[in-house]
Amino acid sequence: MKKISILLLMMFIALSNLIAIETVRLNGGVFTQGSPIEEAGRSSNESQRQVTLSPFFIGKYEVTQSQYEEIMGTNPSHNKAPNLPVEQVSWFEAIEFCNKLSEKEGLTPVYTIDGRAVTWNRNTDGYRLPTEAEWEYACRAGTLTVFSTGINITSAQANYDGTRPFNNNERTEYRRTTIPAGSFAPNAFGLFDMHGNVGEWCWDINGVYAAGPQTDPAGAASGGYRIFRGGGWNHPADFLRSAKRSANTPTTRGHYLGFRVARNAN
Repeated sequence: MKKISILLLMMFIALSNLIAIETVRLNGGVFTQGSPIEEAGRSSNESQRQVTLSPFFIGKYEVTQSQYEEIMGTNPSHNKAPNLPVEQVSWFEAIEFCNKLSEKEGLTPVYTIDGRAVTWNRNTDGYRLPTEAEWEYACRAGTLTVFSTGINITSAQANYDGTRPFNNNERTEYRRTTIPAGSFAPNAFGLFDMHGNVGEWCWDINGVYAAGPQTDPAGAASGGYRIFRGGGWNHPADFLRSAKRSANTPTTRGHYLGFRVARNAN
């Protein structure tokens, strides 16, 4: 009987670890967003600017399927396993997840959703998607290089299409699927899978960066596409660059698209 009780306790702890959303507090500060002109693979929409960020919390891992199913009651993923990142989630569904998670934890929901119109109350304490600037700051983890890993990245450091390496470097492994969240070493901020596995939805509407120094920027005022960052398991290494900007319609559900959560830390 005692052995059964211990086993049940261990199972409960393991399940709790799968469902709990772990976050890391980042103190914010000033960083340079975007890429230098000489960076290989650079796009014209990556112009550099100085950004000042307030402190915030961000998910230590990409949201997993067990976490998503616990909150939403469904698992839309193509490649299914509890500890794989959830994918085939639209931007709207990621927003809804954030509100429901906030309600479950007794926090004030961040978003007001009226059909396809979504507004963000920036003064609330609930869960939300990171802004594009917050995401890049978290990804860089104090680095100025192409990737947080340096001037190159390999399949031993991230999950992507290693047969399409960065800047003509050596080809590496292509796994052709998502892998469990946190399979590689974290970056210097203690965050996992900022490069690869699944692309991560951000709050921002896609648009040209506002010129000059910015404080807590939140993207363009209007437009039909939302930003996602980090690249996925099926993308070439170029998509994993810290400054790389990708976008899709907010209704898109791709087996390369997931998200991680953020919260205000003030």
